[in-house]
Amino acid sequence: MDFGVENSRETSDSRESGTADLEMTAEAQRPTWSGRLEFILSTVGYAVGLGNVWRFPYLCYNSGGGAFLIPYLTMVLVCGIPLLFMEFTVGQYTRLGPVHAFAKICPLLKGVGLATVVISFVFCTYYNVLMSWALYYLFSSFGMETLPWKSCNNTWNAVGNCSSGFPGNDTHLQSASQQFFDNRLLEKTRGIEELGGLRWELFGCLVFAWVIVYLCIFKGVKSTGKVVYFTAVFPYFILFALLINNVQLPGAKNGILYFVTPVWSKLFEVKVWLNAAAQVFNSLGIAFGSMISMASYNKFNNNILRDALIVSVANSFTSILAGFVIFSAVGYMSHIHNLPVDNIATDGAGLVFVVYPEVLSTMPVFQLWAPLFFIMLLCLGVDSQFGTVEVAVTYIKNEFGVKVLPFLKREELLVLAVCFVCFVLGIPHITKGGIYVFQLMDHYTAVVSLVFLAFFEVVAICWIFGIPRISLMIRRMLGKSPNIYFRVCWLLLCPMLVLCILVSSIIQYTPPHYGKYEYPVWAEWVGWGVSLVSIVWIPFGAIQEIYNNKGSLLQRLKTAMTPTIDLNVMAHLPEKQNLDNLASEKLLSSVPPLTQ
Repeated sequence: MDFGVENSRETSDSRESGTADLEMTAEAQRPTWSGRLEFILSTVGYAVGLGNVWRFPYLCYNSGGGAFLIPYLTMVLVCGIPLLFMEFTVGQYTRLGPVHAFAKICPLLKGVGLATVVISFVFCTYYNVLMSWALYYLFSSFGMETLPWKSCNNTWNAVGNCSSGFPGNDTHLQSASQQFFDNRLLEKTRGIEELGGLRWELFGCLVFAWVIVYLCIFKGVKSTGKVVYFTAVFPYFILFALLINNVQLPGAKNGILYFVTPVWSKLFEVKVWLNAAAQVFNSLGIAFGSMISMASYNKFNNNILRDALIVSVANSFTSILAGFVIFSAVGYMSHIHNLPVDNIATDGAGLVFVVYPEVLSTMPVFQLWAPLFFIMLLCLGVDSQFGTVEVAVTYIKNEFGVKVLPFLKREELLVLAVCFVCFVLGIPHITKGGIYVFQLMDHYTAVVSLVFLAFFEVVAICWIFGIPRISLMIRRMLGKSPNIYFRVCWLLLCPMLVLCILVSSIIQYTPPHYGKYEYPVWAEWVGWGVSLVSIVWIPFGAIQEIYNNKGSLLQRLKTAMTPTIDLNVMAHLPEKQNLDNLASEKLLSSVPPLTQ
């Protein structure tokens, strides 16, 4: 499947002969990060999200405790770092968003680029709902003698089955924090069939959350690059402060031991290794297009190998740190209520919106810890939201910038329009039955669609575009080719791992559910429709590309698999990494630009 570089260059010249002047203008106008640290903080902030706090700790203790770190770190080395390095390479070399980058790299699978935009757009319509919940908890934690989710003496509590602590084996009881979440925050109905009216308080919080996002990204990388100095760094101060506080609480040791104690027999279960691969894949944001978009604003010779290592290590370190923070607190709660740790630990949003608020309510100086914890959640979530919104904005600027920007007059209005549309589409999630909509969307977007999309992305870049071309792109930027470790990972290990995750996801598919609630059949069909909204662009793009080409079917297919990107664009650069920035800019302006 690997065509020669010379063939690539000839095809590129023939297809792009009439667009060089237009591309030069667009390329010259593309902004860049003000400094290398801004890019690193932005990508770390995007990768380190709420999943590091609620999903990794639960996966770790449920998949062998400390033994889970072996498959997890193995997957970071053979899957996470190589794929992140690959996405950084594509973004930085092409200086394009995922849609136009894939159209140049692999025209046959150009639909993968559009699919990443669609899945990121769908994701950001409901992800900010989590921020509205965090804001609601934050506002509720101010000005109170006791936190409102601590006791059962509130109007929203069902007194007959409310417990001031965790009910343990009394299945007919609910904790006060669970009832606050269900009956006060959500005002939850009995199912998706009963959406009920709007939760106006959550509506206001959602507006506030989108205002925060807009103010952080309305100037593009120039504003985002400044905001991340706080949003990417602040959560680490809080996590360390919470850890120092938690380890001094009674029972914390038992929780930590439960978290890290190895169950070696789990290493022989295939599911544990697949869970580790999926966690690495999802937490680094592979296949969402965000890493490609953010890397496209780098200077051409930026050291993306160093950046990929920093982001991967920071992401893994944060996951492990959050595990110690969460389970030291869970151990404390098990000590207070005299319950086993596994009666308290839970997966998903319940860990940070039910279990940990209950922990905070019993801590000394809860008036300080509660607001800090929810501000930390806001920072973690907002950083991830930056990246997903940026994918949509980058696509619109690249594809329709000439038409849209004169109409909107300013780029800030384009960002405002994207944020407003995402806000409107997020409104169903803040109805009284919105939690069921949220769970349905998350299941079919973040689980089903993403795995399919990731597989075709790896096929497009690693197998069709080919390892020699990826290596040449890296040599043009960094002055040296990637070593054999990366080449073997790209050629064999990464595609095989993604294929295993895909097959496992199909075999182990289970319908979505929320607690004990089972979704009706029509809701499942809606979920599959949401999933297909992103996936369908892959076959559509392939069919259109083959149809538009000339010749026999085999010739059309061969042309569709031939990249159009000019791989000699920077051939005359000095073979070294530490180029002076001014000299780099002069060189960039003197070479044939890449296609917008």
